[in-house]
Amino acid sequence: MFIVAGNHDAASQITKHLRLPDNVTLFSTKHPETVVLEDLNVAIIGQGFATRAVTDDLSQAYPQGDPQLFNIGLLHTCLDGKPGHEPYAPCTVDGLRSKGYQYWALGHVHHREEVSHDPWIVFPGNIQGRHIRETGPKGCTLVTVENSEIASVEHRDLDVMRWARCEIDVSASEMMDELFEQVSKGLQSELDEAGGRPVAVRLVVKGACPLHSTLHADRERWTQECRAVATALGGAGIWLEKVLFKTKPSVSVDEVLERNDALSGLLHGIRNLEVDASSLGELAEELSALRRKLPAELLGGDDSYDPTQPDALKEALADIKELLVNRLLSTEHGE
Repeated sequence: MFIVAGNHDAASQITKHLRLPDNVTLFSTKHPETVVLEDLNVAIIGQGFATRAVTDDLSQAYPQGDPQLFNIGLLHTCLDGKPGHEPYAPCTVDGLRSKGYQYWALGHVHHREEVSHDPWIVFPGNIQGRHIRETGPKGCTLVTVENSEIASVEHRDLDVMRWARCEIDVSASEMMDELFEQVSKGLQSELDEAGGRPVAVRLVVKGACPLHSTLHADRERWTQECRAVATALGGAGIWLEKVLFKTKPSVSVDEVLERNDALSGLLHGIRNLEVDASSLGELAEELSALRRKLPAELLGGDDSYDPTQPDALKEALADIKELLVNRLLSTEHGE
């Protein structure tokens, strides 16, 4: 096994003092090293991170590939930049290609990507999704080499649990039973695709439907109903990480706004409501006591929520405006 340290390894005290097995080679963090496997005619070249934030192009110092060997480059890098990832050890495809290696195995980016096939430059991704932004199968890349030529490059699943985003369009649902039947089918599909692994799902219920005002009037109740559907399906095999209701009213708001009546005027008034910065500050002060009572896991992490932050307040106010509009429309149509 051959390893190059990345930004997390460099920052970890545990990794720095971990004694590795004899069959593991950890490459130098000071300069590129080459290990030649004589019996296989393979050269493996790599350099790890000495510190967490490496902003130099480490690949520039890598040696030229040996034309008599099958050359594999190991590099922890953002390449030419990847959304959501720090710009560590940036480099270019042309720069990697110029080294004359047959295969580049890249780390740092957590989703799988075949960057190039000539030569092969691959981000295999991480072996286990950590949160809802890392959905789908996770694992390694199996490379088969025959007569010093790459015969195949294939993904192999290694994850023991899976994250998924399940979007259900309920536009055609007129009864709650119909909606929950669609939810059940969608969640069952996620279970099937997980191949027996437990799966954590973010459920998104969307679409323009008659049930919109009902759903938004009591989101907590319908959230728990969706969780009950998940429990009935898979027991411990499926868990709803979050339920989001992104539906719209089946009644066209724009049509009502174009009318010249009292309801139209009221809707215009609600939609035009804005809250200035000073008012947001006052709201934040009023909610500070609530914030102090919230659990730490809600305030931190990748999907944190702080009711005193301006963005959270604006989102809540937008939801309130939407709820008022929906209530008015549902009243007019007798829902």
